Amino acid sequence: MVAVKSPLDDAARKTTGEALQGALVDLIDLALYAKQAHWNLTGRNFKVVHEHLDEVVDLARQYQDEVAERAVAIGVNPDGRARTVADRTQVPQLEAGHLADDKVVAAVTDVLAQLIARFRERVAATDEPDPVTQDLLIEITAALEKQHWMFQAQV
Repeated sequence: MVAVKSPLDDAARKTTGEALQGALVDLIDLALYAKQAHWNLTGRNFKVVHEHLDEVVDLARQYQDEVAERAVAIGVNPDGRARTVADRTQVPQLEAGHLADDKVVAAVTDVLAQLIARFRERVAATDEPDPVTQDLLIEITAALEKQHWMFQAQV
Protein backbone atom coordinates (compact mmCIF):
# COMPACT_ATOMS: atom_id res chain seq x y z
CA MET A 1 0.00 0.00 0.00
CA VAL A 2 1.22 3.44 -0.90
CA ALA A 3 0.16 6.20 1.46
CA VAL A 4 0.12 9.82 0.45
CA LYS A 5 2.68 11.77 2.45
CA SER A 6 0.89 14.70 3.96
CA PRO A 7 2.17 18.25 3.54
CA LEU A 8 0.69 18.92 7.00
CA ASP A 9 1.96 17.96 10.42
CA ASP A 10 -0.08 15.40 12.37
CA ALA A 11 -2.12 17.90 14.39
CA ALA A 12 -2.95 20.03 11.35
CA ARG A 13 -3.84 16.92 9.33
CA LYS A 14 -6.14 15.68 12.10
CA THR A 15 -8.01 19.00 12.42
CA THR A 16 -8.24 19.46 8.67
CA GLY A 17 -9.22 15.85 8.06
CA GLU A 18 -12.07 16.12 10.56
CA ALA A 19 -13.31 19.30 8.88
CA LEU A 20 -13.17 17.68 5.46
CA GLN A 21 -14.90 14.48 6.63
CA GLY A 22 -17.72 16.49 8.20
CA ALA A 23 -18.05 18.52 5.02
CA LEU A 24 -18.15 15.35 2.94
CA VAL A 25 -20.96 13.83 5.01
CA ASP A 26 -22.93 17.10 4.85
CA LEU A 27 -22.54 17.37 1.08
CA ILE A 28 -23.43 13.75 0.36
CA ASP A 29 -26.55 13.98 2.49
CA LEU A 30 -27.48 17.38 1.02
CA ALA A 31 -27.44 15.82 -2.45
CA LEU A 32 -29.64 12.95 -1.24
CA TYR A 33 -31.97 15.32 0.61
CA ALA A 34 -32.44 17.61 -2.37
CA LYS A 35 -32.97 14.68 -4.74
CA GLN A 36 -35.60 13.17 -2.41
CA ALA A 37 -37.42 16.50 -2.36
CA HIS A 38 -37.04 16.82 -6.15
CA TRP A 39 -38.68 13.43 -6.76
CA ASN A 40 -41.62 13.96 -4.41
CA LEU A 41 -42.36 17.64 -4.95
CA THR A 42 -45.91 18.82 -5.64
CA GLY A 43 -47.56 22.20 -5.90
CA ARG A 44 -48.13 25.31 -7.91
CA ASN A 45 -44.41 26.19 -8.07
CA PHE A 46 -43.38 22.65 -8.96
CA LYS A 47 -41.27 23.39 -12.05
CA VAL A 48 -39.22 26.22 -10.56
CA VAL A 49 -38.53 24.44 -7.28
CA HIS A 50 -37.98 21.10 -9.03
CA GLU A 51 -35.27 22.60 -11.23
CA HIS A 52 -33.77 24.60 -8.38
CA LEU A 53 -33.37 21.44 -6.32
CA ASP A 54 -31.29 19.95 -9.12
CA GLU A 55 -28.95 22.96 -8.86
CA VAL A 56 -28.43 22.09 -5.19
CA VAL A 57 -27.80 18.44 -6.08
CA ASP A 58 -25.24 19.44 -8.72
CA LEU A 59 -23.48 21.81 -6.33
CA ALA A 60 -23.33 19.18 -3.57
CA ARG A 61 -22.04 16.48 -5.90
CA GLN A 62 -19.37 18.74 -7.40
CA TYR A 63 -18.04 19.76 -4.02
CA GLN A 64 -18.22 16.24 -2.56
CA ASP A 65 -15.58 15.22 -5.04
CA GLU A 66 -13.41 18.27 -4.39
CA VAL A 67 -13.60 17.75 -0.63
CA ALA A 68 -12.76 14.03 -0.91
CA GLU A 69 -9.84 14.71 -3.25
CA ARG A 70 -8.51 17.41 -0.92
CA ALA A 71 -8.62 14.92 1.94
CA VAL A 72 -6.59 12.40 -0.05
CA ALA A 73 -4.13 15.13 -1.04
CA ILE A 74 -3.36 15.77 2.64
CA GLY A 75 -3.08 12.07 3.48
CA VAL A 76 -6.57 11.50 4.90
CA ASN A 77 -8.90 8.80 3.60
CA PRO A 78 -12.39 10.19 2.95
CA ASP A 79 -15.31 8.00 3.97
CA GLY A 80 -18.42 8.49 1.87
CA ARG A 81 -19.95 5.10 2.48
CA ALA A 82 -23.71 5.01 2.97
CA ARG A 83 -23.38 3.64 6.51
CA THR A 84 -20.96 6.40 7.48
CA VAL A 85 -23.21 9.10 6.07
CA ALA A 86 -26.29 7.60 7.75
CA ASP A 87 -24.52 7.33 11.10
CA ARG A 88 -22.94 10.78 11.08
CA THR A 89 -25.38 13.02 9.25
CA GLN A 90 -26.85 16.00 11.04
CA VAL A 91 -29.23 16.78 8.18
CA PRO A 92 -32.83 16.22 9.31
CA GLN A 93 -34.81 13.82 7.16
CA LEU A 94 -37.73 14.81 5.00
CA GLU A 95 -41.05 13.13 5.63
CA ALA A 96 -42.02 10.37 3.22
CA GLY A 97 -44.52 10.83 0.41
CA HIS A 98 -45.59 13.87 -1.56
CA LEU A 99 -44.06 17.14 -0.43
CA ALA A 100 -45.74 20.49 -0.92
CA ASP A 101 -43.54 23.02 -2.67
CA ASP A 102 -43.87 25.65 0.09
CA LYS A 103 -42.85 23.11 2.74
CA VAL A 104 -39.88 21.98 0.63
CA VAL A 105 -38.69 25.56 0.14
CA ALA A 106 -38.88 26.18 3.90
CA ALA A 107 -37.17 22.87 4.72
CA VAL A 108 -34.34 23.37 2.21
CA THR A 109 -33.86 26.93 3.48
CA ASP A 110 -33.48 25.58 7.02
CA VAL A 111 -31.13 22.75 6.01
CA LEU A 112 -28.92 25.13 4.04
CA ALA A 113 -28.74 27.47 7.06
CA GLN A 114 -27.62 24.55 9.24
CA LEU A 115 -24.96 23.49 6.74
CA ILE A 116 -23.71 27.04 6.37
CA ALA A 117 -23.24 27.31 10.15
CA ARG A 118 -21.23 24.06 10.19
CA PHE A 119 -19.16 25.11 7.18
CA ARG A 120 -18.36 28.44 8.83
CA GLU A 121 -17.12 26.53 11.89
CA ARG A 122 -14.91 24.45 9.59
CA VAL A 123 -13.60 27.60 7.91
CA ALA A 124 -12.59 28.93 11.33
CA ALA A 125 -11.08 25.60 12.39
CA THR A 126 -8.85 25.34 9.31
CA ASP A 127 -7.58 28.93 9.34
CA GLU A 128 -4.29 28.09 11.02
CA PRO A 129 -3.74 24.39 10.22
CA ASP A 130 -4.47 24.52 6.48
CA PRO A 131 -5.36 27.71 4.61
CA VAL A 132 -5.60 25.73 1.35
CA THR A 133 -8.45 23.63 2.72
CA GLN A 134 -9.90 26.75 4.29
CA ASP A 135 -10.07 28.34 0.81
CA LEU A 136 -12.03 25.35 -0.49
CA LEU A 137 -14.40 25.49 2.48
CA ILE A 138 -14.90 29.24 1.95
CA GLU A 139 -15.77 28.60 -1.70
CA ILE A 140 -18.31 25.94 -0.74
CA THR A 141 -19.79 28.16 1.97
CA ALA A 142 -20.27 30.97 -0.55
CA ALA A 143 -22.06 28.59 -2.92
CA LEU A 144 -24.29 27.30 -0.12
CA GLU A 145 -25.07 30.86 0.97
CA LYS A 146 -26.10 31.76 -2.57
CA GLN A 147 -28.49 28.79 -2.67
CA HIS A 148 -29.80 29.71 0.79
CA TRP A 149 -30.53 33.24 -0.38
CA MET A 150 -32.34 31.95 -3.47
CA PHE A 151 -34.50 29.53 -1.48
CA GLN A 152 -35.11 32.03 1.31
CA ALA A 153 -36.40 34.55 -1.25
CA GLN A 154 -39.16 32.06 -2.09
CA VAL A 155 -40.41 31.64 1.50
